[in-house]
Amino acid sequence: MQSRHVSLLMSGQDQILTIPHELALSGTEVLLRKEGHRLIVEPIPANSFLSLLTTLPDITANTREFERIPALSLDNWLL
Repeated sequence: MQSRHVSLLMSGQDQILTIPHELALSGTEVLLRKEGHRLIVEPIPANSFLSLLTTLPDITANTREFERIPALSLDNWLL
């Protein structure tokens, strides 16, 4: 596994991490999460479900509510 020592910079209240070319990720979006003291950065494929969700408009108070669809009883399911 490649590793490299890099500096963290501040921009207002945000921290900036510059990813060196040899460790660059593909795509234009990443999923960022913290596990303990580790920061995990994973690329999001352009055709992923999460990528699709980021393109949808925000739901607002004016968004039409969906009509209620009656739930099927468990008797109607083939298990």
